[in-house]
Amino acid sequence: MKTKQRHPLIVGTFILTATGIVSRLIGFLYRIYLSRLFGEEGMGIYQLLGPVLSLSFSLTAAGYQTAISKLVAEQAATQKRPSLRPLIVGLGISLPLSLACNAVLFCFADTISTSLLQEPRTASMLRVLSFSVPLSAVHSCINGYFYGIKKAGIPAGSQLLEQIARVGCVYIVSSHILSLGRKPSISVAVLGLTVGEFFSMLMTIAAVCPRHRETLPRKAAALRLPPQALSPFRKNSGESLARKLLAMALPLTANRIVLNLLQSVEAVSIPARLRLYGYDTATSLSVYGVFTGMAMPFIFFPNALTSSVAVLLLPVISENYALGNMDAVKNATVRTVKYCGAMGFGCLGCFVLFGRWAGSTLFHSPLAGYFITTLGFICPFLYLDTTLSSILQGLGLAGHTFVMNVVCLLIRLGFVFLAVPRFGMTGYLWGLLVSQLTLGALYLICLYRFFRKH
Repeated sequence: MKTKQRHPLIVGTFILTATGIVSRLIGFLYRIYLSRLFGEEGMGIYQLLGPVLSLSFSLTAAGYQTAISKLVAEQAATQKRPSLRPLIVGLGISLPLSLACNAVLFCFADTISTSLLQEPRTASMLRVLSFSVPLSAVHSCINGYFYGIKKAGIPAGSQLLEQIARVGCVYIVSSHILSLGRKPSISVAVLGLTVGEFFSMLMTIAAVCPRHRETLPRKAAALRLPPQALSPFRKNSGESLARKLLAMALPLTANRIVLNLLQSVEAVSIPARLRLYGYDTATSLSVYGVFTGMAMPFIFFPNALTSSVAVLLLPVISENYALGNMDAVKNATVRTVKYCGAMGFGCLGCFVLFGRWAGSTLFHSPLAGYFITTLGFICPFLYLDTTLSSILQGLGLAGHTFVMNVVCLLIRLGFVFLAVPRFGMTGYLWGLLVSQLTLGALYLICLYRFFRKH
């Protein structure tokens, strides 16, 4: 029995990790290419779009992907063949939301860029970015279905295809512009992002369509009814499923929106507070670009493993918890803490020893080296927090996770507003360390209390 429970997680983790490492390696080299093509200030402008993209994803897709994954995993625990209905219902809600978000970003790009991002040069980029939102919503919902049935190959393949298409688009377009004797705009990178989402969506749709064609005939055969005889049952079942999906997705969506709003305030405020430290606009954007566009992706590179585990832990934890198998939940949690903690401390040593060399050699930026070396100290907590959050969500403790993340974001914001004007980015690095340490401690305390109660 244990072998059957472990097998999907181990195989799925291997698939996601292998493709994640390849994808992140491509993305890492891509970041180096972008930094040399557009410079530090261009990277800073590009990174300002991150909060808008994260907020759009939270509003239209993130909660529905998780809810679909949980519903499908619960069905898999009690049925021989999970239904596609959670996916269809989820798409019916997520896609209209994403199209509305697409329209808002496109029509109000000037207002958003000037009033919220405080950088008018991002307006044209927002218009291109807006078309990626519905594409992302579709393939995220489909990925949620495949995560729920523990078939990690499709999400992994779509992630890799997205990265290849993005990098290929940017390279081809920028090379063409350079051949004309002109310098490409950072908007080319946004175009690549949208093209990557388009190809990823096509792949996931192609993967799920054969399953959709098989589902109704099999159900009809099981009931010994023609497929059209199932229609009277679909409406009531669909309405009940929609309520259940919304009950799961709406709290997750609300939580993600609040967190992303706080993160957006944080991202927009850092360049502004750096100006109070004494930098001009170009320098503050350059420092912000080095930090978010060069140092942070380098630190997150080993997170390919923990992210893969986190994605697959949620349906595994949900399934075992639904079956009342608390021993399996406890064992998964203990192994997570042990291995992710060990990996985090190993990465800490590597980044501290070789961070300055990596910044100077790979990015041609000593400042990036300083950031990488300092950020190395958050690795044990950063990698562990990713997986512990997934376990808590699988146990139905998303509300607790939300409150703990808000506390830690408020800690970071406190450092942004109080420490950055006095100490520059060093003050923000202190805030990151304190907030990640606090978050890890809160997650472990919450899990300890949960297991004692059960």
